[in-house]
Amino acid sequence: MNKQVHLLLALLLLPLLSMAQTKVNASEILAKINRGEAVSYQNAEITGDLDMTKLQNMKLVKGGDNKYNTKEYVSTVTVPLSFVNCTFSGNVLGYFNPDNAVNLKNSKNEVYNTHFEKDVVFENCQFQQQAAFKYSEFEGDVSFMSSRFAEEANFKYAEFDRSVNFSNVRFGGEANFKYVEFPARTSFAGATYKGEANYKYAKFARSANFEKALFDGMANFKYTKVSGDFNIKGASFRGGNDFKYTELNNQKVTLASLQSMSR
Repeated sequence: MNKQVHLLLALLLLPLLSMAQTKVNASEILAKINRGEAVSYQNAEITGDLDMTKLQNMKLVKGGDNKYNTKEYVSTVTVPLSFVNCTFSGNVLGYFNPDNAVNLKNSKNEVYNTHFEKDVVFENCQFQQQAAFKYSEFEGDVSFMSSRFAEEANFKYAEFDRSVNFSNVRFGGEANFKYVEFPARTSFAGATYKGEANYKYAKFARSANFEKALFDGMANFKYTKVSGDFNIKGASFRGGNDFKYTELNNQKVTLASLQSMSR
């Protein structure tokens, strides 16, 4: 009888054990990237900073000829990245500017960026600290579907070459996509914005999907240009909004006109 009880308890605990997150140090992941090995993790807690801006293949691509010109370094992730149901307790960096944290008198006048050659997947993940991909270039498909950002999600000036999926993402801080160009189909359907949703000067070449998105903060689409469909069906705008100079298929639109089209 006791054996049967123990067996039953083991079977009941098995799903919980399979869901438990194992701890992985970010240095282990960086070592894989530097060795050219594909990165794939599920149900893991990533500890330490996943700083992809200073890989072994880092190169100086701009500046450095004198002390007044900003030095720009680029690291290249040559392998696919896949993280599913993972928690990042440290920073996740595809961009780093050391001058952001120092006095201007001690300025280093340098920036570090990251180029991703393959697919990048962060699905159902939690980013507990910084997530910075400013100026990053993504050559493959990109998915952050159902992930949660506690702080600013910084994708300002990022370059996406293929499809982008931010559906059902929760942005706890600013969602910064200022100046980003989306050349392929892009989805922010079901996304929640607790801070500013910043798409100022962004360009969507093949439709923009914000169906059922929730904007608790400022919805900033000033100067945004969309080609194809601009789907805001069921979206809720609870904070302020700015659709000044917003264009859909080369025609100026307002929030009211977009809502009318989406009915």
